[in-house]
Amino acid sequence: MALQGVSVVELAGLAPGPFCGMVLADFGAKVVRVDRTGSRGDVSRLGRGKRSLAVDLKRPAGVAVVRRLCARADVLLEPFRHGVMEKLQLGPEILQKENPKLIYARLTGFGQSGRFSKIAGHDINYLALSGVLSKIGRSGENPHAPLNLLADFAGGGLMCTLGIVMALFERTHSGKGQVIDANMVEGTAYLSSFLWKTQKVGLWEQPRGENLLDGGAPFYTTYKTADGEFMAVGALEPQFYELLIKEMTR
Repeated sequence: MALQGVSVVELAGLAPGPFCGMVLADFGAKVVRVDRTGSRGDVSRLGRGKRSLAVDLKRPAGVAVVRRLCARADVLLEPFRHGVMEKLQLGPEILQKENPKLIYARLTGFGQSGRFSKIAGHDINYLALSGVLSKIGRSGENPHAPLNLLADFAGGGLMCTLGIVMALFERTHSGKGQVIDANMVEGTAYLSSFLWKTQKVGLWEQPRGENLLDGGAPFYTTYKTADGEFMAVGALEPQFYELLIKEMTR
């Protein structure tokens, strides 16, 4: 496994953090999830391949446990808003002094700086601020979020995983850890690079829901079928669209 021998301490959070930890575990990392005492444990159901323990981070003894874990770990994954870890005496200045090779991964909604850094949010908020939400939806209808997959899991959890893997690779050259500031707004905006870069090449020039790839074309959309179910049609190329029409009118 690619990450065999890599030790990860994951401070329990909601879906993006646990997903990031699960991906690392799936590829061989040894992941220990630190739950809060009295919590319900793995509420996101993304604990595959992990071990766990419950710690009270409001008590000095609990903080000491996490510090000991991080002193031997390769990666710390934390999901708290800006300033929380510093108040717990678990900030990167302290932990990386004790373990200079530690990769300190911070996964939040808005990042570690700026006026939103201490504000709570959810996938739909991050998606809106990234600009992507404005592009998703039917013509004449409100924009709608594609479940909570895009910001939480793709722009957040998966982008953070990529950052950790790149930091592990960089450490093979420098021998040093680093701080990763992964956040769902910027991660989602980065994922949408193709969307913004192609606005003036004929793909997204029309209002939402009236473009080639957002339901505005009859050969790239969904249709309700006679049995009450739905069918997805993706016949972008003229020859496939011609074949579709031919078969439907037989």
